[in-house]
Amino acid sequence: MPDVSLLWTIIIAVTVFVVAFALGIVYRKRVSEREIQSAEEEAKRIINESIKTAESKQREALLEAKEEIHKNRAEYEREVKERRAELQKQERRLQQKEENLDRKTDSLEKRTETLNRKIASVEAQQEEIDAIKRSQLEMLEKISGYTVEEAKEHIISTLETEVTHEMAVKIKEVESHYKEEAETKAREYITLAIQRCAADHASEVTVSVVPLPNDEMKGRIIGREGRNIRAIETLTGVDLIIDDTPEAITLSSFDPVRREVARLALEKLIQDGRIHPARIEEMVAKAQKEVNASIKAEGERAIFETGVHGLHPDLVKLLGRMKYRTSYGQNVLSHSIEVSHIAGLLASELGVNVTLAKRAGLLHDIGKAIDHEVEGSHVTIGVDLARKYKESEEIIHAIEAHHGDVEPHSIIAVLVQAADSISAARPGARRENIENYVKRLEKLEEVSKSFGGVESCYAIQAGREIRIMVKPEEISEDQMTLLARDIAKKIESELTYPGQIKVHLLRETKAVEFAK
Repeated sequence: MPDVSLLWTIIIAVTVFVVAFALGIVYRKRVSEREIQSAEEEAKRIINESIKTAESKQREALLEAKEEIHKNRAEYEREVKERRAELQKQERRLQQKEENLDRKTDSLEKRTETLNRKIASVEAQQEEIDAIKRSQLEMLEKISGYTVEEAKEHIISTLETEVTHEMAVKIKEVESHYKEEAETKAREYITLAIQRCAADHASEVTVSVVPLPNDEMKGRIIGREGRNIRAIETLTGVDLIIDDTPEAITLSSFDPVRREVARLALEKLIQDGRIHPARIEEMVAKAQKEVNASIKAEGERAIFETGVHGLHPDLVKLLGRMKYRTSYGQNVLSHSIEVSHIAGLLASELGVNVTLAKRAGLLHDIGKAIDHEVEGSHVTIGVDLARKYKESEEIIHAIEAHHGDVEPHSIIAVLVQAADSISAARPGARRENIENYVKRLEKLEEVSKSFGGVESCYAIQAGREIRIMVKPEEISEDQMTLLARDIAKKIESELTYPGQIKVHLLRETKAVEFAK
């Protein structure tokens, strides 16, 4: 029984569901139809409104297009009118220019004709002038007896003589003017400097002689199989020359310091009497210490004597080493001290820095202390040493310029150069090898004879003056000054000499006749 009721319930439910579903479908269909109808009506309305809007916009666009066309047409017509007006103006201008050009062309043609007539007239006049000139030249040649070329040569010769005379006179005037003003002052300063400066000078050579108590000492110095002499030469670097000279041994070396060490050691050995390699080594060490102490003392003496302070200790030792160095027989340390004094005195007279001048003068030859050990000239070595020990640029330049290797550009450099020349060139300061001396005099005479018009020449005053005799028929009075100047310039450029050389020209005219 329960199963039947459940079945009917299900059937009824299904039936109700089917009926509801059918009703829903019918309802939806009606609603859809109403919505479709409403949408169709809305679409028709929108289409109608769009058509109306489109027609309205079309009318507006047509109106705007018509207005734009009208506006463009008006603008175009205006531009055409303006261009036409501009073209008319340009046509009028061109017409005016053509008219002006025609008038100018006519005027130019007229001027050209006038100019051609004038040119023809000038050419005719020029021909007439040339003819007159030729006739006058012919007349002048007949009157003077000279051709044109001969007259030119005569005039040029006359002018050359006059110019030579005027130039010689001018040179004499200038030289006399400067001599009056400069030579007096220069002599005063130099004389004062030399008068106030006195220095002792020693002449040394490359050998030293050690006296012996007797000739037997030579054998002891040589030693068994020469061991003693070899030990001395090895330790000192000096050659011992033992010859027939009685009671003397010669020490030879280009290094004066080594030679001095060897001399002291040998004297100590001779005095001690015990000569063997061990004793030799001991005495050489003692002599080396004494020489080093002497070098330091001499350097300190030099700076004390010149009043130059604040030098590097190594520079002081290098100054002391110059005591054992000579140049042309002149002791380099004494020369440096003298240059320092002279430079200081000249600086005081000129009102420049005396201390700086004395310092530069003392150090100007510092390179000679080690020039036998270091390659290069003593100027280059001195510049390197001064730069190494922090000397001022003015001192370095004075060292570099004291022999003219570079052009001096400071007063101190010029003063050191002058003081060096004064110290080296004064009589008795230096001596030179007789062979070099003779060669220098021969070269001086050779240079003087190389000029035309020189008859003979003689070097006198130890090469400090050259006396030249000229041929009077070839060298005139006015040419004497110029020839002397040329000879002096050539001597300066080709010869090396201390101090200065006086060029003395002589011209003598003689007339000899016999009365019969």
